[in-house]
Amino acid sequence: MKVDLKKKKVALKKAEKEVASLESKKAKAEAESVVRRLFASGMSADEILEKLK
Repeated sequence: MKVDLKKKKVALKKAEKEVASLESKKAKAEAESVVRRLFASGMSADEILEKLK
């Protein structure tokens, strides 16, 4: 039972890391999308940086 539990804990940690990685990629993609839209609307890079602060 202990061996099985240890394997499941390792699998859980791996899955948690993968979820965190996917969430990070999703957040990055969303941020890039927002920046693209702001550029497309005519906003300058300086104005975008000000909004991010």
